[in-house]
Amino acid sequence: MLSDGLILSVNKPSAWTSFDVVAKLRRALEWKKVGHAGTLDPMATGVLILLFGAATRRSDEFMDLPKEYRTTIRFGLVTATDDTTGELLERREIDKWSESRIYEALQSFIGRIAQIPPAVSAVKVGGRRSYKAAFAGEALDLKARPVEIYGIDVHRFSKPDVELTIRCGRGTYIRSIARDLGNALGWGAVLAQLTRTAIGPYRIENSLPVETILKHKSEFTFAA
Repeated sequence: MLSDGLILSVNKPSAWTSFDVVAKLRRALEWKKVGHAGTLDPMATGVLILLFGAATRRSDEFMDLPKEYRTTIRFGLVTATDDTTGELLERREIDKWSESRIYEALQSFIGRIAQIPPAVSAVKVGGRRSYKAAFAGEALDLKARPVEIYGIDVHRFSKPDVELTIRCGRGTYIRSIARDLGNALGWGAVLAQLTRTAIGPYRIENSLPVETILKHKSEFTFAA
């Protein structure tokens, strides 16, 4: 029964915020209560789990599931947002490019690590969202938090880029991995592309585009 709640694995398009997806489908499917289990940045695509009605009470259950990301990290750049969408702060020379150096540096990120979130993020400090302070030109004291990285697979090296799959736990920022990897190598680095390919058993190949949900919205509309 849809009246008992609905869980949808959505393939979020680029340039949409996670809230954009929630708002669009809330209106179209006529549910009063809709949430998501794990924010994706606007530039990112891929799996976004939406919870409708009574299913919103299960948010933590889905937030705790392991995540998988396919990403491209670009060396030689430093930006305000730790990705290619932000203000360029610095260009750095990529000296002594070495695939083995990059691979070795990546190994230090596997396991339980301490990670500082990006300045432009939804993390709260003293009740204030970090991104709001960043856009206002203020600096918040963001503390390192423990996160779990289960594994990193390297798919391709193509200077200045490296393409990876990263499997991780709750609260991990892939932008922070890009930033910290660039700092470890001395080259600087930003996130150039990000797709969430899985949340637990929910995979991108089985996730529905927003357009498909809207086309068949009668199947997902709230049933009293």
